[in-house]
Amino acid sequence: MNMLKHKFIRPFFSAVIIGSGLMLSQISQAEPAKAGHYVIDSGHASAIFSISHLGYSELQGRFNELEGEFDLNPAGRSKLEVRIKTASIDTNHKKRDEHLRSPDFFNARQYPLISFTSTEVKYNDKGEPVSIIGKLNMHGKTRPLTLTVKAMRAATDPWGSYRAGYSASVRLKRSDFGMDFMQGGIGDEVSLKIDLETIRK
Repeated sequence: MNMLKHKFIRPFFSAVIIGSGLMLSQISQAEPAKAGHYVIDSGHASAIFSISHLGYSELQGRFNELEGEFDLNPAGRSKLEVRIKTASIDTNHKKRDEHLRSPDFFNARQYPLISFTSTEVKYNDKGEPVSIIGKLNMHGKTRPLTLTVKAMRAATDPWGSYRAGYSASVRLKRSDFGMDFMQGGIGDEVSLKIDLETIRK
């Protein structure tokens, strides 16, 4: 009985391993995303930040609502626009989130959007974006910002849409945007990571 089990189990797992290897190989060797106009899939996008909390720990938070577009064109003009709803900030603590929306921090009522607009997109030899230079508008102030970008998978999804994913990161200082409440306690430097899936239109 045990020999019979092994007779079928071994080929099964071998097929799974080989199939997984082929799938990973196909993903790693995937072609760069096609040029075109892409819209951010808000249901598969996140903006996650971390900041020092009194030196004890790194507080993690996110913005739950963001949208935007990406004109991808390695041979011509490219442009990324991202808009984040300030009031969608979420640190898993209701009172803290309300305070973060107040004039002490983001002042979400007066400044309902955080926006990034690119001025230049740099590509590698494969035609993948690796750096996006632009301007970030937050809390009523606009500052230059450069996103470091990693291109993820680009392919037709199971529902028939052509989809391309990206992961971008940057470090910035909140004081550069006029948010200096509790300086010395709450950290000034903020790490921001934006993960996006975009759909070609």
